[in-house]
Amino acid sequence: MTDETDKAAGRGQDGRQDRLKSALRENLKRRKVQARERAAIVEPSQNDDGSLNEGTAGKTGS
Repeated sequence: MTDETDKAAGRGQDGRQDRLKSALRENLKRRKVQARERAAIVEPSQNDDGSLNEGTAGKTGS
């Protein structure tokens, strides 16, 4: 009798493990997409040097 309950508990654990694996995999995919989107948003502003020095253009140092 204990063998049958152990097998049933093992199957439940296997199913749970499978659900956890798939949930973690989906979470990782979602986080990678978010990281790529954030990196794409940040990159253009790093290359935009003109906006920082526009106020000093044309002025001579005194």
